[in-house]
Amino acid sequence: MHQMVFIHGPGAGGCAESFVHQLNHYPGSVAPTLPGHLEGQSCPNVERYTEWLRGWLWSRGKRQDLVLVGFTLGGCIALQYGLDYPDEVKALVLITTGMRPRERRPGTLEFRLKAAEDPETYREWLETMRHQFLFMEPELRDHLMECHRKVGPSSQHRDFVVIDQFDVRDRIKTLKPPLLLIKGADDPASPPEYELEIHEAVPGSQYLKLKNAGHFPFAERPAEVNRAIDEFLASRT
Repeated sequence: MHQMVFIHGPGAGGCAESFVHQLNHYPGSVAPTLPGHLEGQSCPNVERYTEWLRGWLWSRGKRQDLVLVGFTLGGCIALQYGLDYPDEVKALVLITTGMRPRERRPGTLEFRLKAAEDPETYREWLETMRHQFLFMEPELRDHLMECHRKVGPSSQHRDFVVIDQFDVRDRIKTLKPPLLLIKGADDPASPPEYELEIHEAVPGSQYLKLKNAGHFPFAERPAEVNRAIDEFLASRT
């Protein structure tokens, strides 16, 4: 019997509610809130977040047969966990995740810092976040927007810095747990296809690119994502 663990990302991904469809679909699954997301001190890098997550899981007796499902920052943490502790991980599902530093538009990080200080920029930041929910049902979109307001642009900035330091290209070929990668084909941010890079580097990995899904495919196309995870686990674990 495996243990499903959902690991969030920055901003609106920084609350367990972003995985509401998965938590309902998988009884007994967990979605911890990472430190620095309203409570506690944020970690300076993915390695420290990984150790925090491992301690959180071990304190609850969840030490083996882990299925780690991570989104953006959470995907980096899941990948690091799978590389460092492969004997504890049953499988990995990485959503909107890369194995190297992100290529961001000029001013992306500065925009978050300014939004934390300037009310007009803050409103612009919120509108930018709302645009990322293009394919999401209105009720969940509104709820995650409230998560954005609570977590704030400063926390998102810190998470972006952590993501941009993450680079496991030199280790990726040593990954042992079975791997499923999921990407929204219509992400408004139009990022590079980081997931394909991982897929091509990891023999036997599976890659799902969903149409009419953007930055949050697990919340935008939950039935298809859950079905893909079910089929992946049935075939590989």
